[in-house]
Amino acid sequence: MSQSLHFFTPSNLTFSKQSLPKPSCNRRFPVTTLSPKLISIKASTSADPNSSTTPPQVLISDNGTGAGEILSSTPQDYDTPPSQSFLSDSSSIDVDAATEVELKENGFRSTRRTKLVCTIGPATCGFEELQALAVGGMNVARINMCHGTREWHKRVIERVRRLNEEKGFAVAIMMDTEGSEIHMGDLGGASSAKAEDGEIWTFSVRAFDLPRPERTINVNYDGFAEDVKVGDELLVDGGMVRFEVIEKIGPDVKCRCTDPGLMLPRANLTFWRDGSLVRERNAMLPTISSKDWLDIDFGIAEGVDFIAISFVKSAEVINHLKSYIAARSRDSDIAVIAKIESIDSLRNLEEIIQASDGAMVARGDLGAQIPLEQVPSAQQKIVQICRQLNKPVIVASQLLESMIEYPTPTRAEVADVSEAVRQRADALMLSGESAMGQYPDKALAVLRSVSVRIEKWWREEKRYEAMELPAVGSSFSDSISEEICSSAAKMANNLGVDALFVYTKTGHMASLLSRCRPDCPIFAFTSTKSVRRRLNLQWGLIPFRVSFSDDMESNLNKTFSLLKARGMIKSGDLVIAVSDMLQSIQVMNVP
Repeated sequence: MSQSLHFFTPSNLTFSKQSLPKPSCNRRFPVTTLSPKLISIKASTSADPNSSTTPPQVLISDNGTGAGEILSSTPQDYDTPPSQSFLSDSSSIDVDAATEVELKENGFRSTRRTKLVCTIGPATCGFEELQALAVGGMNVARINMCHGTREWHKRVIERVRRLNEEKGFAVAIMMDTEGSEIHMGDLGGASSAKAEDGEIWTFSVRAFDLPRPERTINVNYDGFAEDVKVGDELLVDGGMVRFEVIEKIGPDVKCRCTDPGLMLPRANLTFWRDGSLVRERNAMLPTISSKDWLDIDFGIAEGVDFIAISFVKSAEVINHLKSYIAARSRDSDIAVIAKIESIDSLRNLEEIIQASDGAMVARGDLGAQIPLEQVPSAQQKIVQICRQLNKPVIVASQLLESMIEYPTPTRAEVADVSEAVRQRADALMLSGESAMGQYPDKALAVLRSVSVRIEKWWREEKRYEAMELPAVGSSFSDSISEEICSSAAKMANNLGVDALFVYTKTGHMASLLSRCRPDCPIFAFTSTKSVRRRLNLQWGLIPFRVSFSDDMESNLNKTFSLLKARGMIKSGDLVIAVSDMLQSIQVMNVP
């Protein structure tokens, strides 16, 4: 016996529907597109185990015991343009090695949903250090063009790719531009400088011969000495160190340290007067500097997965950059991330996020431009808008700042991290903690453990997200995909399924499922390397790379066989499968 539910979609978009009985766990619900105007949902018995569809030959790799083994016998050719990189072996499946271990050890529902981004610096640029971060759960490696040479960053990119190829990881690469705001110099090659209370420091636009005078800092903005006035407050890195301007001598500005702390090379500088941020000519600087354009060319040539743009002021900047990337590299698949870290960013927030492929809440610099007490509400607003517009969002800056020097975080830092996880941000990011801190592995472990614990608490309390998600599709087909993903997420929560499976060529339907924040993990299957890596930034997605067809029965049989052979699923597991090729949905037990 079978029952059908038909949705007819004539031009007036009226629907006729009837109730569908609640399914038992051993039933399957295939949805097939019969025509552009008709979708049919049928309930029938489970798939015939004697079906003529023959499961593909399974490639069994030996990487299940740890991250140090080769994941797939198929080498990854990074010289191939990302959009043309497909699996050459149709019987293999690629999954991140650390994720595979986590799935085997903890099961579906205990996997971490929040993604982790690590800034790579002197403390973590070696191959072994990068591997330790990957084993610890790093999903995205961030290279900050404020520091180091392009040759240095090129070596880091090569090591990350070697790590992916040889050790079976799927770490994506994000390049972060410096931006045109005021920065300190490179501290004469020193990794940091400590300013003590009451010390007098000189900030100058002059170029000094080495060794430079003691307690002297270069500033990259020629108008700095003219804009600043005696009595102004100078903030380093969003207020990590504070100075008071006491004297101006030509191009030199003498300052007394009022809040001591550690200063890092090329840290951002802002200055305040009578409780207000001083902008003046600094506000007229371009968002993307000439150095940034050279760095962007470098990122395009190296095929990075994300380019994060600092101090974005308008959507036009994002649109211009995306057109530039498309023209310079027609085969590239680089996502543009807008860093929200200025007053201008907040003024044009929704337009900027809509134009971008994602956003970063850069709280350090943002806190230097708005009152500190406004930063939490700004963060929550940015996270909510990104969720509504279906854009991944990263919460960054000073998450575990104390762990640059100490092996354990403060309780306040842990509470801060847990709040970002509660807000359902897609990703958390380490900056100085992993770039030059003494305990990068421990800092990453804190992010991972806090994320897992808060997510588990959320599931146990059954705090399903009640956020109103507006339609984001621009076509009728997009609207169908949104409805399918919304329904699949609700079904997953109501039925308590073990996982959602999504077969996607572009990653769009996977992102729509992620946006719904379902209670179970999402297995995202794609045939393209670049799509797989980009999905690493989105909440709840576990990206796999596998070849598949438009035949959902064949895709399901194939992936079930491959994943069962790897010990990542077992017979009887309940899954919901959706596809952006056929816009279909199925509920079934793993045979």
